[in-house]
Amino acid sequence: MSLRCCLPLLCALAAPSAVASSLDLPALIECRQGMAEYAALAPLLADPLKAVAQGLQPLPQGNQFMSEYRLAQPISVFGTVTERVAVAGASIMAVLDQADPRPLAKQLELETGYDQDGKFMAGRELVSRDMTDPKTGEAQIESIILSVSTVASHPGKTLAGCTYSLDLPEEEAPRPELAPPPITGPGSVGH
Repeated sequence: MSLRCCLPLLCALAAPSAVASSLDLPALIECRQGMAEYAALAPLLADPLKAVAQGLQPLPQGNQFMSEYRLAQPISVFGTVTERVAVAGASIMAVLDQADPRPLAKQLELETGYDQDGKFMAGRELVSRDMTDPKTGEAQIESIILSVSTVASHPGKTLAGCTYSLDLPEEEAPRPELAPPPITGPGSVGH
């Protein structure tokens, strides 16, 4: 097999994927994207080589609940420049050199959820919309929450970012036709 016949295949393999090339960390962190864009980040972060290729250098894990990355190029989020981001569950956050998170929370018009014992958490739901899973037809709720917080593993830092989640609607109360019939008779309570 000649090199010339393999060249298109090699070029295709070497080219970054459309998802990876469209990675917009500031937009993800500032809640300006949706669940699909956030979901595209997971496979990239699951492979350290892909993460590094996209400018995300994994850092030693100082907190067992989040993974942290140093950026090849600093980004500007919420009017502040940073070169560190963290991912925890469905959240992506900028690690900011701000000891007091309150001014940023106020600027972003967030609701304070907790502010005691050196721990601060504030947030606001920006999006809550009904969706249908295109594969299963199952009803879901897309939720996007902007938040600012502190964490003990990062003293003097503020975490600010976005949580993207898909949730199932709350269970409906059983319909009367599905409810068991009432118990009546000599052994039932109340007779």
